[in-house]
Amino acid sequence: MGYNSLAACVADLEKHGHLIRIKEEVDPYLEMAAIHMRVFDVEGPALYFENIKGSEFPAVSNLFGTLDRSKFMFRDSLDHLKKLVDVKMNPGAVLKNPFQYIGSSMTALGALPWKKKSGAPILHGKTSISKLPQIVNWPMDGGAFVTMPQVYTEDVNKPGIMHANLGMYRIQLSGNDYIPDREIGLHYQLHRGIGIHQTKANELGVPLKVSIFVGGPPAHPLSAVMPLPEGLSEMIFAGALGNRRFRYFYDDEGFCISADADFVITGTVYPNENKSEGPFGDHIGYYSLTHPFPLMKVHNVYHKKDPIWSFTVVGRPPQEDTSFGALIHEITGAAIPQEISGLHAVNAVDAAGVHPLLFAIGSERYTPYQRVDRPQEILTIANQILGKNQLSLAKYLFISAYEDNPKLDIYDIPAFFGHILERIDPARDLHFQTNTTIDTLDYSGDGLNAGSKVVFAAAGTKKRELARELPANFDLPRPFNQAKLVMPGVLAIDGQAFTTYADGAAVIQEWCRTAEGLAWEGFPLLVLCDDASFTAETVNNFVWTTFTRSNPAFDIYGIKSFTAFKHWGCEGPIIIDARTKPHHAPALIKDEAVEKRVDLLGAKGGSLHGII
Repeated sequence: MGYNSLAACVADLEKHGHLIRIKEEVDPYLEMAAIHMRVFDVEGPALYFENIKGSEFPAVSNLFGTLDRSKFMFRDSLDHLKKLVDVKMNPGAVLKNPFQYIGSSMTALGALPWKKKSGAPILHGKTSISKLPQIVNWPMDGGAFVTMPQVYTEDVNKPGIMHANLGMYRIQLSGNDYIPDREIGLHYQLHRGIGIHQTKANELGVPLKVSIFVGGPPAHPLSAVMPLPEGLSEMIFAGALGNRRFRYFYDDEGFCISADADFVITGTVYPNENKSEGPFGDHIGYYSLTHPFPLMKVHNVYHKKDPIWSFTVVGRPPQEDTSFGALIHEITGAAIPQEISGLHAVNAVDAAGVHPLLFAIGSERYTPYQRVDRPQEILTIANQILGKNQLSLAKYLFISAYEDNPKLDIYDIPAFFGHILERIDPARDLHFQTNTTIDTLDYSGDGLNAGSKVVFAAAGTKKRELARELPANFDLPRPFNQAKLVMPGVLAIDGQAFTTYADGAAVIQEWCRTAEGLAWEGFPLLVLCDDASFTAETVNNFVWTTFTRSNPAFDIYGIKSFTAFKHWGCEGPIIIDARTKPHHAPALIKDEAVEKRVDLLGAKGGSLHGII
């Protein structure tokens, strides 16, 4: 019937073979993260760290490391939650089949947050920031971070839990210029609910009260990352998902406290008070660098008796947040497509770091009285996608027409690319947005939050057969003369490192002129990269390299390209320059000495023997 605490979840997972204990002393600096990643990579169990160097508190990670384990944790409530989301997105479904939704309606009513009047486990004790596990994931990280927080804020104009926001934003505990134990960093990106709350507090010139919950029932962190329908509170969702009402109260200073959390950090964010935050190894696979972000002045650090610190590791996908995404898709199903007329499916491609690359399928219904052989309605749908919440942060959107292949799988990356590349007209079907916003963590643009977008739209009959091998005597001109086949129709090409945009553009344009006469018919997409063998080795390498290292308006070229009435196109292959640029953030690289220490845990007698 759900868990009343993180400890109850740990015990249940251990009882059923889903969790193991790490008994050896582990270092929170890099080693705990390295252990987590090695176990995640083999779809291993959740991890309970009993003995953490420098901290009296144990920690748990990889709770959501596999979809099967996540579904096991929510086995009593998952079906009702799917129906609850369906009701929110499609109330008419209840009228058509009311008896099917009775249980879900009761679930929602029983999930209303419960304000406690007295007593809560979280008030057992207080500690300080420096006594928490100081977990550092990557060698260049600026300090220790909270990676599985639930950050709670309220609307200053509409106080109370029903207008509150619960989100998962990273928290820097140490390093940089933060005063130890008194200040921490609060990092959030574009299109986050906390930003609206801080804007309103700033307008009134008052501090924003922030409560950071760590631990608690697993329904709580999942609710913090759920893209919920407008008006559905994260706290209601947490109660429904966990089969236990979200219990809370306000402390003497007016901060909202999660009664079931393992730790709660309270503090205030004052208008226009920022400090440098970062670097931090992030989910695109690079470091997000040092930038000014809101400064949180710490008031209290509460903890329950025998608390457990919850954490995860953020890095190049797949990571635990990949499994979060799979569970979210399991729950929400077709929720987002229902919000955009004509949209059948959308996939933020995890292997490309989520926001850099979207796949979508939409209907072409504008002219049912004649054959559609060019994008029409799907362009309208594309505009709506790029204006929708966090989907608006996407850089590349590939969208196809449902009618061309109703069975096309949006999660089959090679098949989806193949479908698009067979049909796209590069002279007509690329549509750019320049000087716009992109993901805060994406450094391929021309400034923080700044870059460009492009839509690749394809509809109609096949225009070409895609080449499945390099032609005999395929001789590319220098300086880009080393090619590897990535998938049908796609080549990765290396040769010369990037220098500057001024020099690089001239070199590529001259190369395009030299290469015009080659047999390009089966290769509509070429990717210039630093290492063609690496890029072509796996599909994940291809999408990660191509779409995290390019800024569409700056880095897309074409053979026989032209600009007509402000529209750019090309007659030959499209070229994406995905070489590393000087302004890009460094890629994440593991510490080899730490990896060797982790190897010892996998040896006979170690806690990870038989797992890694």
